[in-house]
Amino acid sequence: MALNKNENILSMKQYLTLGLLALMSTISAQTDVEKAAETVGKNKIEGHIYFLADDLLKGRDTGSHENKIAASYLANTLRSYGVKPNPATGSYYQNFNLTQSSAPSILKVTLNGEHYPHTVVVNAKSAVLSGDAIYLGYGFEEDYNGKDVKGKLLVVRAGTPDSSEPSAVIRSHKNKQGLAKKNGAIGLVEMTLLDDEWWSRIKHFMGESVEIPDAMDSEGTTDNFVHLWVNTTSAQLNALGDSGLSYSIETDGKKEQILSTQNVVGILEGTDPKLKNEYLIYSAHYDHIGIGRPDAQGDSIYNGARDNAIGTTAVLTIAENLAKYPTKRSALFILFTGEEKGLLGSQYYVQNPILPLNQMVYCFNTDGGGYNNTGLATIAGLERTTAQTHMVTGAETFGLKALDIDEAAPEQGLFDRSDNVSFAKVGIPAPTYSTGFDAFDEEISKYYHQAGDEADSLDFDYLVKFYQGYVLSGRLIANDPEKPFWIKGDKYEAAGNVLYGNTPLVPIKN
Repeated sequence: MALNKNENILSMKQYLTLGLLALMSTISAQTDVEKAAETVGKNKIEGHIYFLADDLLKGRDTGSHENKIAASYLANTLRSYGVKPNPATGSYYQNFNLTQSSAPSILKVTLNGEHYPHTVVVNAKSAVLSGDAIYLGYGFEEDYNGKDVKGKLLVVRAGTPDSSEPSAVIRSHKNKQGLAKKNGAIGLVEMTLLDDEWWSRIKHFMGESVEIPDAMDSEGTTDNFVHLWVNTTSAQLNALGDSGLSYSIETDGKKEQILSTQNVVGILEGTDPKLKNEYLIYSAHYDHIGIGRPDAQGDSIYNGARDNAIGTTAVLTIAENLAKYPTKRSALFILFTGEEKGLLGSQYYVQNPILPLNQMVYCFNTDGGGYNNTGLATIAGLERTTAQTHMVTGAETFGLKALDIDEAAPEQGLFDRSDNVSFAKVGIPAPTYSTGFDAFDEEISKYYHQAGDEADSLDFDYLVKFYQGYVLSGRLIANDPEKPFWIKGDKYEAAGNVLYGNTPLVPIKN
């Protein structure tokens, strides 16, 4: 029997409804593995990385016009995915100012009458100083025992007793400065033992330092503390330690100006009525070091494909995935500026969060200097949180082995050298998911902070697997009913207990 017109229309509507229900059922039945695999495409990740690492952006130096172009690209990419801006401001930007200091034009340093020309300023205003100095070993807390250093200039060895390498010098200098100020010293001279290539890099790095503005020290007075790095030889250094010290310092100080910059932020709400009040942070820094010393080919643009267009693209990739397939917990995406200037964007965010920090249950950061093993995902803090299993599963599902960064390069202290540590210090569990490396070798140093770190040199087939593992790891953590936390005994566990109001269990006495 033939259908009449109304029956035919009804039948078509029924088929469409049934088809839509079937499609919705298929989508809801997809596993996290399938969802992670579906949204990661080679062409898309190439597009992000090639743009961010293009010569047009001139190395994305913090506060530069090109850094702002990168921020606009990131904000509008999030917008295109349906990621929401900061609800308080309606903006994807967290704007703030930094103080940029350039090298002084006058800097003269003598110790025991000998002139030391290889000197850079860490901190100094205009000053003409002279007098007696105190040699204080490495300038660590134990070196102050029994010493009255108030009003004195201190001369110390840079680095640590275990290492005088550049990484040790850079990691330890702020702690040494803090101890010197705390004990009333007027200044600190750190004697470095660096080769010509590393000294040149240090001069470039310190030539224009950038800080979050803070015109007053802890006692409420203008900070006139003098802090210098002086490159020397072992013989000169040993001679200084064997005798009394006189010094003279003349400088017109660092020149300061205000630098405007921005973090990029976005939010997606979770699906679970209760868990959506908890957030996972997905973060990476998008700045790099700009234009610097030309390499052998005359290239002076430090493109930063590995460091950190790869990490920035990881955040964009998981943002696209979560916008299409939301997780039970909510997501906060933060792309930091100023990491290369001293983790400044993440420090500023932690000091000025757009949502309460105690709602942030995990920070899943991505950063790295490169890779030398495409069978790995190397993770700073893999074994330090209860989410370890999820990260291992995420990597292994797509053919990669998860390796803790402390196994790969324990001497580098890499957990505390990226934006994750700004969150760890306030108690938020915060690993850094990095491309695979099993040693800080020549393959890493060939590209790390070098002009040759360009998109053309990347293995995008490997990166597809890397991003799929990252996305799956994030989804598994965000959907786990169990809130992630630090492993018991971790140095940041106590801060986490304070942040989240945890009450440690007290043993019952018999």
